[in-house]
Amino acid sequence: MQRISLAILAAAGVLFCEAAAAGTKLTVHVRTYDVAGKTGAELVEAMDGLGPRHGHATRAIAETGYAVHWKLDVTRDNGICRLRQADGTIDLTYTFPRRTSPSGPALRKRWDRFLAGVRQHERTHGRIAKQMMRATETALAGLERQDNWFCTGLRWDARRRIDTIYADYEARQNAFDAREHRDGGHVEQMVNALIGKP
Repeated sequence: MQRISLAILAAAGVLFCEAAAAGTKLTVHVRTYDVAGKTGAELVEAMDGLGPRHGHATRAIAETGYAVHWKLDVTRDNGICRLRQADGTIDLTYTFPRRTSPSGPALRKRWDRFLAGVRQHERTHGRIAKQMMRATETALAGLERQDNWFCTGLRWDARRRIDTIYADYEARQNAFDAREHRDGGHVEQMVNALIGKP
C-alpha cells in the first residue's frame, strides 16, 4: 500500500483594479469525491486512487485550495498617492472524500473519526489563509508615497507587500503540513486508526 497524505493545494492570484468594494470577502466551497470499500484499508486504497491530485504522480486524501484577489482604491493629490482602501477576496475550496459504500458500525465509527480529523486538518489550512488576509490588510493600511499620475510605484509597493506576506504564510502552511505528516504524526495516526492498525 502506498503512503497517502493530506495535502494543501494553494493557488493564489493577485489582481489589482481601481474600484473597491467595502470589506474583505470570504467564499467557501466544499467539493467531495466518492470512495467505496468494505474495510479501512480498501477505503484508503480508494482515496489513493481517486483523491485530488498532489503533484503529477500522487494523490491526496483531501486538499484546501484558495484564490486571493485584491482591489486597491488609490487616490493622488499634490503628487502624493495614497491607498484609501484595500479590499481582499479569498475563495476557499475544500475537497473531502465521501464514503458511499455501506459498512458495519465499527468501520462507520472509524470513518467518522477519520473524516473529522481530515476536516480539522484542512480547516487549519483555511484558518492560516484567512490570517494571511488579515495580515495583508494591516500591511497595506496607510500606504502612501510621492508618485506619478498613475501611482505606479505605490501599486508596486502594495504588490511587494502582498507577495512578501503570501510567501510568509505559505511557509506557515508548509510548516504545519511538515508537523502533521512527520513519521508517527497526526496524519499517519489517522490513517492507521481507519485501517484498524494499532
